[in-house]
Formats: sequence, C-alpha cells, structure tokens
Amino acid sequence: MPISSVLVTRFFQLVLNRKFAEAERELQRLKQRMHETEWNRGYHRALHGMLLARKSNSDQYVFSSKVDLNDRQVLQGYRKEFLSHVKNRLHGDYDRGFFSAWADCMRVLAKMANDPKRKATVREEGKVKALEVNKKQITIESYIKNRKR
Repeated sequence: MPISSVLVTRFFQLVLNRKFAEAERELQRLKQRMHETEWNRGYHRALHGMLLARKSNSDQYVFSSKVDLNDRQVLQGYRKEFLSHVKNRLHGDYDRGFFSAWADCMRVLAKMANDPKRKATVREEGKVKALEVNKKQITIESYIKNRKR
C-alpha cells in the first residue's frame, strides 16, 4: 500500500505547529499502513527524526532549525536537492526513502509558505513570533455582506 499523502501532509503540519502528541499518533498510523520495506523504513525514520528534532529544538546543528520556513524558493531548492538523492541509484532503498520523506516535507512547507492565512513560526534573533494574517484579504462574511448591498 502506498503512503497516504494526506496523512503525511497532516503529520508535517502537526510537527510544524508543535502538536507533538497528535503528530506521534499520525506517525503511528503511517507506520501501521506501510509495508515493511527498506524504502518505507528509511521514510519512517526520516519522519521520526523530523519529529524529534522539532521537539528538542535545542541543537543549532539540526537542519530543520536552520531552514527559513517562509522562503518558498529556498524550500523548492532543497526539495530539488533531496529529489536528486532519491533518483541517485548509488543510494540504497533506505536512503532513497529517507530523502523522499525530506523532499515531501519541503513540498508541503513550500505550499504552506504561499498560504497568507497560516500562522507559522519563524526564528528571529532567538525569539519566536507569529506571522500576521494579511488584513487586506476579503473574508467570506465581508464578501456576502458586500454582495447583498
């Protein structure tokens, strides 16, 4: 059974929003649905590592703590790099699964970087701040009110 992109996307969103208990449950669901192959084992270990790295949030050498979550071009560049490792036949199945998980993560993060309504956290001089929602965007309520006039 192929890995559900919906479950994986939800996992990334939960990890990003620091909802670790829910993310762990989602990771367990993913593991139960995976066949036992080297590729899936590498994929799962990458997801588990992402969760642990985000949870600890203390190591300055962790890749995920240095990534700018709001720079779509940088995220797409990392995704291309990870996909090149996935396609490289010199890597084993475990490694290709591992890099595939990171490529999927960068894909989801790049899509989320385009969403002005999301409240992602970014690191700025050691402080965490929430991004502001674009106030100029129209809401459904204001659209309906303006339409009735």
